[in-house]
Amino acid sequence: MTDLLANLNPPQIRAVTTVNGPVLVLAGPGSGKTRVLTRRIAYLIDVAGVAPWNILAVTFTNKAAHEMRERVEQLLGEKFGPPLPGQPPRLGGLTIGTFHSICARLLRIETEAIGYARNWMIYDSADQLALVRNVLSEMNLDEKRYSPTAIRARISAQKNELVTPENYRASSYQEEIAGRVYARYQEALHNNNAMDFDDLLMRSVLLLRERDDLLRKYQEKWRYLLVDEFQDTNAAQYELVRLLAGKPTDNRNLFVVGDPDQAIYRFRGADYRNVQNFQHDYPDATVVLLEQNYRSTQRILDVANAVIANNPHRTPKRLHTENGEGLAVSVYEAYNEVEEAGYICEEIERLMANHGLTPGDIAVMYRTNAQSRALEEAFVLRQIKYKLIGGTRFYERKEVKDALAYLRVVHNPAATVSLDRIINEPARGIGPKTYGALKQWAAELGVNEYTALLILLHGPAEVSQ
Repeated sequence: MTDLLANLNPPQIRAVTTVNGPVLVLAGPGSGKTRVLTRRIAYLIDVAGVAPWNILAVTFTNKAAHEMRERVEQLLGEKFGPPLPGQPPRLGGLTIGTFHSICARLLRIETEAIGYARNWMIYDSADQLALVRNVLSEMNLDEKRYSPTAIRARISAQKNELVTPENYRASSYQEEIAGRVYARYQEALHNNNAMDFDDLLMRSVLLLRERDDLLRKYQEKWRYLLVDEFQDTNAAQYELVRLLAGKPTDNRNLFVVGDPDQAIYRFRGADYRNVQNFQHDYPDATVVLLEQNYRSTQRILDVANAVIANNPHRTPKRLHTENGEGLAVSVYEAYNEVEEAGYICEEIERLMANHGLTPGDIAVMYRTNAQSRALEEAFVLRQIKYKLIGGTRFYERKEVKDALAYLRVVHNPAATVSLDRIINEPARGIGPKTYGALKQWAAELGVNEYTALLILLHGPAEVSQ
């Protein structure tokens, strides 16, 4: 088995081996936080004797969760051999996942407590937008005046702050309309036996607040909590963590890793101040600073330190490295995006001609996807080969979403949004007017659109059977 403390610096060792009580790790970029998290999980299991099923580790992506589990398995080596007869797998109960996946799992188990049928489904952003549009149409609200995208964002923001339609408060007429749409949107979700991603968090928190028995159940199950990228948590996520960890006086074992300097998801409702809130809520927490960078050279770190030092609301820390000074950081101020793309192409051509690099050795990063167009045009013009990372995702492709919509309708006939998507896909002569008439007839019958279609096909007698 791997020595769990090998190649760790003193602050990393302290973070890994502080087993009990709240711990806050402020980890600068490239400081080995993933190594600390995985070593800590392995340390809890192998050295501290904690059962894997008593550990919950929260990441922000499914990829990160998968990689974390793989690393823990590699660290514990032979302990992952076949279990003895009648014994559970060594890591069978270890829970590693995103906030949304963990909440979805919890709500699936406790479905009866939330008043949903067991085959409830999760609406993605496209489904949410379609449902908001349906609600606006039902309420005779003009989309040109009341943007579906803006209202969906408003609803999401309210859920991230744990604001339900019942306790929603408006400060303007526009917000009042958004509140009415929010209430009707939630009704439509429930009628469709569906939740959106924000519901997974909000409903989990509200359920644990309301049901002390369920809260105690999960507090007993997950006695050791680890949270990655804590600076990117929102109000609902932090409240979920606080509930599961118990009161500060309970000395629960809550371990969070974050860095306010790297907070980039405010537009999604994340609040970097949760790091400060943690120190307020857990004043006896052990605080560990990870300041040694293993990724960059010192000149890059000096620039980063100089920029972030202007933020007055941060815990002071200064990144350092043993990787040497490195090349100087250069800044080019272009007049516009076309000039910028041209300069980048010239730099790439210079690197390939003078330093023997290939296009595959070079990465170009940009802040938003919209900025890629000027770069791509310049690359094509200068015949520079490139590969675009992060284009349209597989599950966002139209044909894939259509296929999934068919499967959702079969799995959950109440999935009106999914039926809306594929009613005329591929084209079968059912236009908006015809489908609108079907919707009205279904409403008069008191059934969903899918059932109305079955009645048309087989007759009411057979459908009722």
